[in-house]
Parts: sequence; C-alpha cells; structure tokens
Amino acid sequence: MPSWTEHAIWWQVYPLGFVGAFPASRPPDPDQHRLRRLAGWLDHAIELGASGMALGPIFASRTHGYDTTDHLRIDPRLGDDADFDHLVGEAHRRGLRVLLDGVFNHVGVDFPRYRDPASRDWFSGDTFEGHEGLIGLNHDHPEVADYVVDVMKHWLGRGADGWRLDAAYTVPQRFWADVLPRVRASFADAWFVGELIHGDYAAVVKAARFDSATQYELWKAIWSSLNDGNFFELDHALARHNTFQETFAPLTFIGNHDVTRIASRLQRPEHLPHALVILLTVGGIPSIYAGDEFGFRGVKEERFGGDDAVRPEFGTPPIQLDESGAQAWELHRYLIGLRRRHPWLHSASTSALRLDNRHYVYRVQRGDDSLLVALNIDDRALHLTLPDLGMPQARLIAGSTAPAEQVVGEVTIEGHGWRILQPN
Repeated sequence: MPSWTEHAIWWQVYPLGFVGAFPASRPPDPDQHRLRRLAGWLDHAIELGASGMALGPIFASRTHGYDTTDHLRIDPRLGDDADFDHLVGEAHRRGLRVLLDGVFNHVGVDFPRYRDPASRDWFSGDTFEGHEGLIGLNHDHPEVADYVVDVMKHWLGRGADGWRLDAAYTVPQRFWADVLPRVRASFADAWFVGELIHGDYAAVVKAARFDSATQYELWKAIWSSLNDGNFFELDHALARHNTFQETFAPLTFIGNHDVTRIASRLQRPEHLPHALVILLTVGGIPSIYAGDEFGFRGVKEERFGGDDAVRPEFGTPPIQLDESGAQAWELHRYLIGLRRRHPWLHSASTSALRLDNRHYVYRVQRGDDSLLVALNIDDRALHLTLPDLGMPQARLIAGSTAPAEQVVGEVTIEGHGWRILQPN
C-alpha cells in the first residue's frame, strides 16, 4: 500500500450532481466547463482538513455516470480533458490527491462495443442487479482485462492518484489479481480501493490484490447502534474491524453518494457528533461525503432518481449555514484536526473498557500511543473513574461541552455527551 495513504482523509464528491450536470435530459452546453467548478472548492477541502478529493464518475455516460459509454472521454456534461488536467493540477498544487471512480463491472447500452456484433464476447449477457441499462462485462475475456489496464494507466498518467473500483464485489477476484499488478508495474504509488458490501473483506482484499475496501459493516453499525441504543453491535463490528486492520486499512465513512445522509439517518440529531467521533478515532482511512460537513440532510429512495436527494448541486463557496450547519462544520474541522495530530490512528485497534447498551468506552491504540473515547447516549450522566479503567490519569482533550484541556483522574459525561482523553 502506498505510504501516502497513512495520512489520507478523503473529501468525496459526486461531480455530476455537485456541479449541476445531472439529469441527462439537460443537453450539454459546450461553453460550460462544469468540472472546473470543483477547483473552486479545493480550498474548502483544505480548510476541512482533507488530504484528497475522491471523485464519483466523470467519464462519458448517458445518465448517472455508472452507465459508462467511453472510459477515455470526460463526460461532455462536465467538460473535457483540459478541464480534468486543470482540476488535477490545482489539487496537486495544494497537496491534495485525486481518486477516480472506475466502473469496470458493467457499461451502458451506448458503449460502442456493445453495439458491435463482432465484440459480443466482451459481454456476459447479464445486467447489473436487474438494471437493463447496465450491461455486464465478460471478465474472462483477455481483451476486457487489457482494456481496463489501459484505461487505468491512461488516467493515472494524466495525474490521478488511485481508483475506487465500483461494484468490485461482483467482479471475479482473479480479474483484479491480473489487472492491478499490471497497472502497478507502471504506477507503483497508485492506490486501489474495492467497493465491498458484505463478506470476508480481508480475504477478498488479499485475493484481488486491492489496497483497501469500503467498510460498510462499520458504517451500518455506527448509525444502527446509535439509533437502537445497542452499542454491542458497534463493539462486534469494531472487533471485526480489528481483524481487517491486520491485513489492510479499510476505507471508513458515515456517508457517501449511495446512502441516506447520516444527519437524516440518525433518529436523534444530538448523536451526530457521536457518529463522527467514532469515524475519526478508529483505524482506517476516513472519507467525508461532501455536504455531511455542513449537516446536510437527504434520504435515498429505492426508485429511479431516488439518489437525487443525496447528490445535490452545490453553489459557489462559501455556503451560508444555519446554526446547526455551522456547528457540524466546526466539529468536522476539530475532529479531523485531532486525527491529523494522531496519525497513528490509521493503523490502530480498539478494545472495549466499558460496554452496555447506551454507554461505550473504548481504547484505541497502536504501540505506546492510545486514546480513550467515551460515548454516552443515555439521558443520565455517566461517571468514570479512570483507575477503574486501568489508568491512573489521562488528559482530557475533547468533548461535547468543549471542556478545558486538563489532566483528570475521573470524568463525568453528561447525557448524550462524549469525551476523548489521552492517557498519561
């Protein structure tokens, strides 16, 4: 895995929605170079504390970007190669990495080879999860592998730093195990993260030769444990997360372009900080979905166009925020800053010190470095005596009431509050 990912914190963007290039019924205006609008948000990513920008699909497609028609062409609704070069150049000038979204499981019905009878062997004959407009590729065909290698190398050669591999869970692992080493032979510093939902992440990462995988198990456990008042679910997920960390650093998140926003998912808004605290204090490579840092709301629906609410258009920065949005922004910046001051968290593991349905106290540790995180989602205060947790004292460094930094031997966490302490 490239060493630069040890400090990676992604700001994820769905470009077609973000710059107002979707829906497809709006014909592209050749005078609009919408992809360049993202360059105006790069300073925002820096201020947030991110180290890179993870882009959703930007290649030519008919609708939402996942029905690709040409992997070697920027979607004309977004712009052209010069706009891509400008965006990558501006990102790199600021020290930001750029991650691309590679849709190599399937293509759209307008993909030229799909229209060519001589190329029928390129396709499996299946559609992706019942979507008639998404045609499965034949991953046993050597020309398909060659094509994917060429596409990846082309955009890495233009400055991209890595690839998110969409729907990687449906592609044979042997395909990735063939393709990725061929790409790495030319771009050893590139990073590849596979989209996985269920299963043995570590086994798949190893077999497919991924660097990382999406941690959907932890995503679900975070919001579900907070909503249900069941921290046992989170503890179980973190125990599995520890085992994944032994093999790779997962891509962790509490929001992305495919799911209901965390501010809408949580039943109690006062638990939004708890979700963010978990994300930014456990091992892995965190990703913040654009808009979540402002507390944006949006519900994904299972219908055509049901993703639109979580993929809105953004204007020109700065965005005017209400009080709750401003609080979400400041909390994101503070906790990301805390994580950047403790880079060892990237490969840390967690262990429970106190666990019941509505209280969770865990230690996150790597070697001699550690933090203690205390979460309370009960109406009543939680009092902790640190010697009972195996440490005489700790420095209080963060909390829901903005406590003064001090060395303490005990701490009280108000109802629905949280604290982060650093053992002496």
